[in-house]
Amino acid sequence: MSEVASPPLTGYEIYDPEDPFENHVGPFWCAQLVDGSHNFVVRADERHCNSHGIVHGGFLMTMIDLTLVMVAKTEADDRLVTVSLNSEFVASARIGDLIEARGELTRRGRSLAFVRGCVSCGDRVLLTASAVLKPMGSMERIEAGQ
Repeated sequence: MSEVASPPLTGYEIYDPEDPFENHVGPFWCAQLVDGSHNFVVRADERHCNSHGIVHGGFLMTMIDLTLVMVAKTEADDRLVTVSLNSEFVASARIGDLIEARGELTRRGRSLAFVRGCVSCGDRVLLTASAVLKPMGSMERIEAGQ
């Protein structure tokens, strides 16, 4: 990442400073809340928008996908892949809006995790989503071929 932006809110850090795609389209800022959940935020700028000046739906889907994977982790180095992501666009956001994403784990077994969440701007829900994720194990196990 060539230029590190400032966090939009105090206490937030870039979720994964090594991820080239997420930092190219984000970066996505994360903080653990008092209740133990994680909150992701981005201050929308022109690169997040489509030609109509509205935050792009693909950006919102990237944000919720990242959020849902995060809430399904049991260990910091868990790796999960998205098997299915269903989403509904409810409202739009524009440049300058503070966009937030939160999710919750519905169920996690050995082979699949079920999650749901939403992306919002203030009290306006922008997108709701549910997903099925496949746990791949820790990065250490993946690199060892296990």
